[in-house]
Amino acid sequence: MDGLNMSRRIRRTPYTDRVEQMGVRGFSVVNHMLLPKSFQASVEEDYWHLREHVQIWDVSCERQVQIKGPDAAALVQWMTPRDIGKARVGDCLYVPIIDANAGLINDPVMLKLSEDRFWLSIADSDVLLYAMGLALGRGLDVGVSEPDVSPLAIQGPKAEDLLAGLFGEHIREIGFFKYGWIEFQGTRQLIARSGYSRQGGFEIYLEGGHLGTALWDAIWQAGQAFNIAPGCPNLIERIEGGLFSYGNEMTRENNPLEIGLGKFCTLDGSVDYIGRAALQKIASEGITQQICGVAFDGAPCPTCSKPWPVMVGDQQVGQITSAIWSPRLESNVGQAMIAREYWAAGQSVAVHSQDGETRNGEVSGLPFE
Repeated sequence: MDGLNMSRRIRRTPYTDRVEQMGVRGFSVVNHMLLPKSFQASVEEDYWHLREHVQIWDVSCERQVQIKGPDAAALVQWMTPRDIGKARVGDCLYVPIIDANAGLINDPVMLKLSEDRFWLSIADSDVLLYAMGLALGRGLDVGVSEPDVSPLAIQGPKAEDLLAGLFGEHIREIGFFKYGWIEFQGTRQLIARSGYSRQGGFEIYLEGGHLGTALWDAIWQAGQAFNIAPGCPNLIERIEGGLFSYGNEMTRENNPLEIGLGKFCTLDGSVDYIGRAALQKIASEGITQQICGVAFDGAPCPTCSKPWPVMVGDQQVGQITSAIWSPRLESNVGQAMIAREYWAAGQSVAVHSQDGETRNGEVSGLPFE
């Protein structure tokens, strides 16, 4: 079944009108909001364009959870095993958020706006309600809200030239996972060097949805000289690049260590957070499975809409969580959760895809080279 039955329950974005005018070919829903899923005739065509030029993406579904007040830093730290104590205003930090059992609630980007104000730019789960509950339960002096902020991503190797020409050369000075500011129609808007691709680019955290159409049009007009196209997160590029999708690669059934996020976890007891004891126990005992890459042969594989068994002989040793044909590598590529005894690179496996085919493959690291 294809398509969505639209209603007000599924939220439009400040850019949806323009997205529809650009010929969007379908939507997904993330955080109860529309996310465009395709424009080009094929995902391969979109992939090559993203790698060579520049695209404009409506990623308003990356909702912001604003945490503001005297106890804001304390609440954010309680939610994540990453030590945020050294974060400075202007920093963007990737912060796994966990529950009392060390299960992943979300993997947002944290933006530190001031000593008492943070944004969590979230993946697809209700972090707003989780933060409100924790704040209430701990009696913290903090406000938790969803501000009128709608990210617009400009991704691809020509993104910097486009935005520097439009908003000023200071754009080039913004470091990776840092943010700066631009002026737009008399407003001050946050722009970060970040995005859900490995091709380079920026995200403008537009504050004020009424400016959405004007911002899209300004970037679209300036982008004509750079062969700009409407786009969206590209599945080939995401899988090749080792970028994970909450709800696909991981859920609350997984902990950060299984997803390779150990470098973002403080395990020495110097930082207190919810789930610390559980995560320390997992670390001391060792994880039993880990996210890996799997390259496998055969014709281009179908859409992975449910987990695919990964087998060694008659034994299931893991499951494919996302997969697609890579035209650059001329192979099917997937991300998979693989058992410890079998996660070494080069391990031969068989992938049982949902079209009934069995494809031979091998385990690899991420990202795919």
